[in-house]
Amino acid sequence: MTILITGVTGVLGSELKKLFPDSISPEHKDFDICDKSQVDALFNQEKFDLVIHTAAYTTVRGCEENKELAMKVNVEGTKNLVDATSKFSPHAKFVYISTACVFDGHYEMYVESSIPYPENFYALTKLLGEYEAQRILNHIIIRTNFVGKKKWPYPGAFTDRFGTYIFADKVAYGIKEICENNLEGIIHIVGDKKISMFDLAKMTTPDVKPMTLDDYTGPPLTIDMSLDTKRWKKYKLECI
Repeated sequence: MTILITGVTGVLGSELKKLFPDSISPEHKDFDICDKSQVDALFNQEKFDLVIHTAAYTTVRGCEENKELAMKVNVEGTKNLVDATSKFSPHAKFVYISTACVFDGHYEMYVESSIPYPENFYALTKLLGEYEAQRILNHIIIRTNFVGKKKWPYPGAFTDRFGTYIFADKVAYGIKEICENNLEGIIHIVGDKKISMFDLAKMTTPDVKPMTLDDYTGPPLTIDMSLDTKRWKKYKLECI
């Protein structure tokens, strides 16, 4: 089986590379999804059976401040991959990594059939990417909310933002299992409990400082990012 993984230097992409060590997984400096001719050249050279697309511009503030770049990477880049898959590897399975943030976060425990309503431009571009991925008959859209098992990258974490968080290694394992089970459509990969972002951060960074949304200034955030699933199992949130 010939597999392509995009975004291999990212948190999730690097975990997927461990599970698919023989995959073709070029770094961004060698493969730019925004360059259609480059994408077409790779797909013309390799006939892929599975494409796992994790590459994205994921910074909420960055996407809000540079909408053109966010559209280029998250929407046009995805379109380039979808077009190339359809043209050169029409029988391939296409896995698109989306986000819990496609929902507005005013409620909780969104399932696969819940109606998306993005709160910010980042989430909008990821939802538009979902629509691109759906043009491929054999597609999987993974909505999830994960972090890497490493030190929390900020001095503080919100006590009043919530999610059914999961670590990236478990998401990668879940993607592998879903592909092996030959599922299609939208699937949520979720942790087994809803916790605050602060409680999540404490799992890897005990000295992280608590903060609230009152301390935040910036683009609108998805407050409750908790997902549930009616199509798949839940994974235990553990930091071991």
